[in-house]
Amino acid sequence: MLSCALATLCTMGALAQVLGEEVVLDKWSDKPFNYSIAVPDGNYRVTVTLGVKKHAGQTVVRAESRRHYSDMVTTKKNKYQTVSFVVNKKNPQIDDKTKVKLKPREWSYKNWDDSLTISFCGPMPAVHSVKVEPATDVTTVFLCGNSTVVDQENEPWASWGQMITRWFDDKVVIANYAESGLSCTSFLAQLRLDKILTQLKAGDYVIVEFGHNDEKEKKPGDGAWYSYSRNLKIFADRVKAAGGHIIFCTPTARRAFNDDHKTNRNTHGDYPEAMKTVAKREGVQVIDLTSMSTTFYEALGEERSKRALVHYPMGTFPGQERELADNTHFNPFGAWEIAKMVVMGLKQLQSPLAEHLRADWQDFNPAQPDDPDAFVWHMSAGSNLTKPDGN
Repeated sequence: MLSCALATLCTMGALAQVLGEEVVLDKWSDKPFNYSIAVPDGNYRVTVTLGVKKHAGQTVVRAESRRHYSDMVTTKKNKYQTVSFVVNKKNPQIDDKTKVKLKPREWSYKNWDDSLTISFCGPMPAVHSVKVEPATDVTTVFLCGNSTVVDQENEPWASWGQMITRWFDDKVVIANYAESGLSCTSFLAQLRLDKILTQLKAGDYVIVEFGHNDEKEKKPGDGAWYSYSRNLKIFADRVKAAGGHIIFCTPTARRAFNDDHKTNRNTHGDYPEAMKTVAKREGVQVIDLTSMSTTFYEALGEERSKRALVHYPMGTFPGQERELADNTHFNPFGAWEIAKMVVMGLKQLQSPLAEHLRADWQDFNPAQPDDPDAFVWHMSAGSNLTKPDGN
């Protein structure tokens, strides 16, 4: 559990007393800490003033289940810097009688509780104040997907959905409804799209990436060209009917090098092509993550590409008694790179969302990936070695 230095947990009745007001923390620590406030479903603009009077600070800002919003901000004693971003808050309730059918592991996720949680980590997080206020003037981007998309709750796992938050200004907010192990079928059955449609307003976006787990469905009628294609059409039809824009992402490649030790093979069969076919037929834009992530692995090479996934020798993390060698699930570096691929996909589609990239965005080529040795990730507190559902 992350330690809470000053957790302002207010009841809904007291919400008006805090929401929109600057709450002074004047807190610094050599360990991560949280600030939380109870809020209803919606989008919230968060303004944090980093720095304290008596201590230098090195602070990274994240929210909810490790959504990344700010790289390290360095402040001197009695010097301050303000960071502003927009966070989506959700809970499972759809209406008076219906809830999203969460998995038991999700019951403790910050993404689904009644509070908006801001996390401060880094070598020496230092925070003067926090202000949370409703943000009604933003475009929401809802994410649908599996373990490669979800906001992974614990280190060392990570996914592109919790990294892409870093690249948008405060006019775009990411609402991540993905969960490990889900297929199109189970996402719909758990009523996650139903919940999204209660929150979506005309002009919002829905990005859909499935395939990894759909491949394992073997009942009569399952497969790339029937159940998977049919379900993708359901997503497209329902989102369009609600006035939203929908974008498909073909599934990220698994790291699976051929015998030549140079090329990465396709483990997804017909699923990427089936998604492209549905997209063309239904007039849906598509980002080819399968191709881009394949290029990325091959550019890094067979051995170095392990640096993008959860490959760690025994003893890297507390209580780790065996090697971790996972060729599907990303670590923070891999998730960071995949998020850049999604952003580049949006730019290539000439999506209006690309107009809201932060000023420090630089275009990315998966054939020329970032150096994993140069990537710096300041871990959030707590780790869990349990592999996410799905593969």
